[in-house]
Amino acid sequence: MYKSKINISIRKTILDPQGKAVEHSLQSLGFSGIKDTRIGKYIELLIDAKSAEEAGEISRKACEKLLANPVMEDYSIIITEIKEEN
Repeated sequence: MYKSKINISIRKTILDPQGKAVEHSLQSLGFSGIKDTRIGKYIELLIDAKSAEEAGEISRKACEKLLANPVMEDYSIIITEIKEEN
């Protein structure tokens, strides 16, 4: 069993209006040192696979087909093995 941790972020070249709105709100609350804010997604998948490589491939395909927009977003995947307790 493997856990896939997926971080999805809007590409730096794409305007992030939600991030800008949060940045302005933080600045209005007195957080003047914040100079850039980007909003993304974090997704965890629990995958029954034979290897970390297989779990990574399943995760990559899930990102390409559903979880991430390949035109606007980048993603990174971290796979960790989950030890099953007996």
